[in-house]
Amino acid sequence: MFPDITGELIAAMPDLRGRLSANTSLADVTWFRVGGPAQVLFTPADEADLAYFLKHRPGDVAVQVVGLGSNLLVRDGGVPGVVIRLGRGFGEIKVDGQRLRAGTALPDVKVSRAAAEAGIRGLAFYRGIPGSIGGALRMNAGAHGRETKDCLVSARAVDPQGNIHVLSLADMGFTYRHCGIQKDWIFTEATFEGERGDPAEILKEMDEVADYREKNQPIKERTGGSTFKNPDGHSAWKLVDQAGCRGMRVGGAKVSEMHCNFLINDKQATGEDVETLGETVRARVLAQSGITLNWEIIRIGVPKPGRPTGEALAAERAAIHANQN
Repeated sequence: MFPDITGELIAAMPDLRGRLSANTSLADVTWFRVGGPAQVLFTPADEADLAYFLKHRPGDVAVQVVGLGSNLLVRDGGVPGVVIRLGRGFGEIKVDGQRLRAGTALPDVKVSRAAAEAGIRGLAFYRGIPGSIGGALRMNAGAHGRETKDCLVSARAVDPQGNIHVLSLADMGFTYRHCGIQKDWIFTEATFEGERGDPAEILKEMDEVADYREKNQPIKERTGGSTFKNPDGHSAWKLVDQAGCRGMRVGGAKVSEMHCNFLINDKQATGEDVETLGETVRARVLAQSGITLNWEIIRIGVPKPGRPTGEALAAERAAIHANQN
């Protein structure tokens, strides 16, 4: 448990309208269902409330943003400072011709469905991405041959000083699974544009995307989605498979046998179990192929006291196994 600093924050920001809660479990809001608490979880009322918070927060208070928790691994020691999670104030959808404006707290699937119902073609791929629009902007999320950059017109964001920015597609600096906007800027809204299409045909395309996911990915498990980015010219899952990691287990975490670029929590895993498994897979792939896999899953927070993170976890596990043998 972290010290409760909500009183300090309220005193510094008397006009804050959003909700502050101390020592709130983040395992409850992440798809892996692992990890420690947020020292403070803040749910802003709207964009203006978020900007007010960032402008007036004490300078020594760290800030971290989370979305739906689908592509997120929280370490077991929790996250010090304030974790911001956007809620209802960032969940509006407006359609204007072939353009659709969406709050960044919205799940990708809801945006794809709203576009389909409005006869806007080009956003059906979001049906296969289990995250929020904010996360899609942050990582140029994509699936089935399309990416966020292919349909985005502009986005709104709030910087750490509380200033609101309107960003064009060119401003976003999109590359594969990457956005060039500073990581401490918080996206609040996105405007997309597609082509005119038949709603029935678009919904059929979405159903095909959903069917593909259900047949090929462990979507009914506690997972964080794709674990590693595809290296240039390679598929991450093939590299993991070739390194003999399909079905590998660390504690309560396991490499999915259905799709081995997915890690799953099937036996009450800890955050450390999941991270150790991922780092062990990375080490084996590097040893087998000479290729370094980069995490697509975002890892935040601190470990339990005295515990390592990252590559040191795989090295520790390897040393233990060597000693046992």
